[in-house]
Amino acid sequence: MITVEKIDTQSRAQVRRFIRFPFWMYAKHPQWVPPLLMDSEMQLNRQKHPFFEHSEGDFFIAVRDGQDVGRIAAFENRPYNRYHNTRQAQFYFFDSLDDLEVASALFNRVFGWAHERGLNEVVGPKGLSPFDGYGIQVEGTEHRQMMTMMNYNYPYYSRLVESLGFGKVVDFVSCYLNAATFHLPERIHRVAERVEKRGTLRVERFQNKRHLVAWAGRIGQAYNKTFVKNWEYYPLSEREVKFVVDNLLMIADYRLIKVITHQDELVGFLFGFADVSAALQRAHGHLLPFGLPDLLLDMRRTKWISLNGVGILPEFQGMGGNALMYSEIEKTVQGFHFREAELTQVAESARQMRHDLENIGGKPYKNHRVYGRKI
Repeated sequence: MITVEKIDTQSRAQVRRFIRFPFWMYAKHPQWVPPLLMDSEMQLNRQKHPFFEHSEGDFFIAVRDGQDVGRIAAFENRPYNRYHNTRQAQFYFFDSLDDLEVASALFNRVFGWAHERGLNEVVGPKGLSPFDGYGIQVEGTEHRQMMTMMNYNYPYYSRLVESLGFGKVVDFVSCYLNAATFHLPERIHRVAERVEKRGTLRVERFQNKRHLVAWAGRIGQAYNKTFVKNWEYYPLSEREVKFVVDNLLMIADYRLIKVITHQDELVGFLFGFADVSAALQRAHGHLLPFGLPDLLLDMRRTKWISLNGVGILPEFQGMGGNALMYSEIEKTVQGFHFREAELTQVAESARQMRHDLENIGGKPYKNHRVYGRKI
């Protein structure tokens, strides 16, 4: 018999039990990258995580014969529902054995949770912040997870949720670039150069970490406006903006972060992150005593870069802004020691961006699918 228990987020032992479950599920899996335990604990901290200032959620774990066999979380993102005029619940942290009975018990608990709150649809996986990653991976599971900004799962996950009546809502596709063969047409660089010479748009390149920190607030506000037409968008609170930017700065190499300005107004950005997934695998969730030095060393020796956060305000895309941004992508990939790059999770609803990425040589190689079901 399967029971589904609600996690008491005030209990450190229960929180640890919930966040450590995937460490058991994916023990020694070559492609899974364990999150830092301190980051996972923050996601269950109702006092510190800014999501819980405006919304609510609960965390559940499935147990059979005294053994934990699955987990899931249910959230109601109220700003999202207000902005889109929906009554949607979202699920996240779904992990299960390859057992439909386990998955059914977990989702029935989520359906009941949503029904109690007058919600009529369950969608996910969707996390608590824009950097939590979206979807169940349906293609490319043979490739290693890129840091922890992207979900990873066994291939059978999609079969389980589809068996429970879920259907596709939107796909997030990640594209692969090989530095040796990635070269933009010269005309794109010429357009970018003309745009900068005219002074219409300008690329701000940071000189050091302090210079980047000084721009943090402006980067956050621009991020909050740039993706306004995206499927997943909702207006972030000031605390959420600060939370996202602070987390970005913690792992950022200032040389890989660039912003585009128009008359001193920030209108676009390119976030590059040296991939330290191998170091995170060795850390097993712990920064100390050896995890942090290894992460810092891996930032210098990794051959992979994740471009996770590329965008420009819609009104500047037709003014040469896209050419400027793609020119900077090539300079970022080619100007350092990277040999391979990933353009991480672009929603299929961002049609122009998807079209542009494929035109400049990006090869789709991972796909994460967000599922939905009416209840």
